[in-house]
Amino acid sequence: MSVSDEEIAFAVELFSGLGSLSTRKMMGGLCIYHDGTIFALLMSDGQLYLKGAGDFREVLESEGCRRWTYEREGAKRKPTAMPYWTMPEAGMDNPDVAVDWARRALAHL
Repeated sequence: MSVSDEEIAFAVELFSGLGSLSTRKMMGGLCIYHDGTIFALLMSDGQLYLKGAGDFREVLESEGCRRWTYEREGAKRKPTAMPYWTMPEAGMDNPDVAVDWARRALAHL
């Protein structure tokens, strides 16, 4: 399953206040870039994730954001944690809040 054109339009509109956005479909999801730097992912299930680096990880966790993890194929099947956290709920329907969170993510990359 991959992201739909409508989901891509939603994500681009949500972050349009940043200016200079680009996107790239990857692994069934969508990478979202600002000036060539990836700062967010939109997964095929509609979940939006922000990249968390440095101290920003703690900020996201304190907001109740969950880290993206998945299980790799193979004998051990250990969960793998990626450096992305769910978008705070308030940012999902408010472009001003979403852009603020995106700027905070970009400031820590």
